[in-house]
Amino acid sequence: MTRGLELYESPARHVAARLVAQAPGGAFAGLGRAVPLRYVDRDDPRPPDERWVRVRPSLAGIGGAELALVTGRASAYLTAVVGLPFVPGREVVGRVEQQVTLPDGRVLAAGARVVVDPVAPPAPRAGEVGVGGGGWSRVMLAHRGQLQAVPDGLPDERAVLVDALARAVHTVDRARVVSGARVLVVGAGAVGLCTVLALRAFTDAGSVAVVARHPRQAQVAGRFGADAVFDPAGAVAGVRRGTRALRVTPPSGGSFLLGGVDVAVDAAGSGEALATALRTTRAGGRVVVAGIPSDRVDLTPLWARGLELVGAARTSADPGAADVLARAWELAATAPLDGLVTGGYPLTRWRDALAHAWDAGRLGAVRVAFDPAAPS
Repeated sequence: MTRGLELYESPARHVAARLVAQAPGGAFAGLGRAVPLRYVDRDDPRPPDERWVRVRPSLAGIGGAELALVTGRASAYLTAVVGLPFVPGREVVGRVEQQVTLPDGRVLAAGARVVVDPVAPPAPRAGEVGVGGGGWSRVMLAHRGQLQAVPDGLPDERAVLVDALARAVHTVDRARVVSGARVLVVGAGAVGLCTVLALRAFTDAGSVAVVARHPRQAQVAGRFGADAVFDPAGAVAGVRRGTRALRVTPPSGGSFLLGGVDVAVDAAGSGEALATALRTTRAGGRVVVAGIPSDRVDLTPLWARGLELVGAARTSADPGAADVLARAWELAATAPLDGLVTGGYPLTRWRDALAHAWDAGRLGAVRVAFDPAAPS
């Protein structure tokens, strides 16, 4: 038998979870009681054919994608392709249960550590194979094409960040940052901070500024190579000073700049973050959406200033997908990532884990994770 956390269909709970998520600070403890998530005990997942193997997760991250999904904030565009019930968890490091031959011919022994790349073939639905689904479970299924061998000596706490790092590398590729370009990263969660790393490692960007809400985020951003860090309320003013742009404040609505950065990255997925990116990018500049959009935003600046809006979801069809992963592994091995992953919650403490992840920035965490193998 396998235990896991299962997202199920409940419109009433989705509404309740969204209301709790939108409430002022202090309501996070109630998030676990509102979301349509349950701890289940089901048959072990059954591989539908020889291309699929069982993996026992040792760490599974709780990222923005999962939080948007379980709180009902994800767009129907995304939820339409997620069959319920469903086990979340896209950031997974674990061990294969049996020997497996990878598509490139390498053979992994039973018990070998792997990262499960979420942008490979879709996983079977939970109802078809047992618990199945993602990494918030004791045992999950993975396609052979999803398996990335973890190098010896690389800790699980670094390996579990490979997906966030790959999303950041892909975001930077999509941003097409030219030498000396001024870049603003709005949002300092795991993907936003990893984007700063990728900018410094793989581009010749000029000044890199970050919008961060909390002191720990600002500290890590500076360590990763940011030249300046602004809080959300001071972002427009900070960019104005750094770029010598002209600030315009209309009678209603937020201030915006005439001038600004060359490239802005929305790494938070909120309407506020995207609005900040649009209002601080120079005419003809580029805005890259790396976070999963969850709110509406006024697109008038996009139209009025001739901005280029670029999506940065990572998929297996992307040209250079293998190179993106290779560079993500490079960062996982060499970047100063120690201390970024916290929690290690057993699955039975999922309510505490979700509350911690939702309020991670204020609590000084970058990525909160489950330890599905921990005793329950």
